[in-house]
Amino acid sequence: MTGPDDSHALRGVRAAELAPLPTRAHRQHRAYSCTNCGHWQRWFAHTPPPSCPVCSDVRNELPVDGFEFLRETEVDELVTTSWREAVPGVTEFWCDPVVGLGSHGWVLETAEGLLGFEAAPWYSADALAELRRRGGLRVLASSHVHGFGGLWQLQDELDPPVVSVGVHDLTWTKAFRVTWPADDRTELAPGITLHRTGGHFPGHSVLHDAGRGLFFCGDSLKIDLDEHGNAVALSAHKAFHAQIPLSRAELRSMREIVGALEFDTVFSPFEFARGVTTRHVTALVDHMLTNPPSAAPVPMDLLTTKVTVLA
Repeated sequence: MTGPDDSHALRGVRAAELAPLPTRAHRQHRAYSCTNCGHWQRWFAHTPPPSCPVCSDVRNELPVDGFEFLRETEVDELVTTSWREAVPGVTEFWCDPVVGLGSHGWVLETAEGLLGFEAAPWYSADALAELRRRGGLRVLASSHVHGFGGLWQLQDELDPPVVSVGVHDLTWTKAFRVTWPADDRTELAPGITLHRTGGHFPGHSVLHDAGRGLFFCGDSLKIDLDEHGNAVALSAHKAFHAQIPLSRAELRSMREIVGALEFDTVFSPFEFARGVTTRHVTALVDHMLTNPPSAAPVPMDLLTTKVTVLA
């Protein structure tokens, strides 16, 4: 027979089991990572998802031999999560070996606490402990689905008050809960603003840190680096893997939005480079507007010359 104190304890356990996760996901569901692109889905515990929506999308490649997925415990055993200071006030998180597309997460120190933008594929217990030691995340945001990585895990573990993604891209956020859908311009911390650029995805957004001149470009840009980490070429695309160029209207919109932001360091979900400036990016767009549609990289040397926009 269960006494009054035991009943109280059992009620507490059951309440914890039923309490919703910050993502509002059901605790009986499991998270699965696509082995081709790394995209995480919540799905039934007894069977993996039938397919990956990111790999099935026109912008990405299908896996060669069908879909395969890894569970959380398998990814945790497979990878090591590392971190380092990329530039003062910005910490980079990544995983080895590379999982899926190999996204990197950036954590910015702001006047109101830590702001996470994009996410590494997985955060080990040590990486989560490091973020907790520094006060956790106040804001978590991403440019678009290719930068989500383990964003769902960060929300489950750290429960930041603000989780922000472009409102036009909510269809890709099933694994976590967006608490602040972003419109065309959303200030996430003093001087740090999310701007919707569209193009690659309808809700694709970039993050600009005006005080430090930092530009988190999402997939609006691809930076080619040499062996020393210096930028040697830039490109912009509708789809990188499929090499689909942006349309003329998308390029003009990108030039208007990004050309108004001052920066000298650029971070994508996969790399970062100092010395890539507003002038280089506007020159890239001007080059693309004056030539036939292309997603090919343009050498940095060419982007230092003046281009006349004809289209």
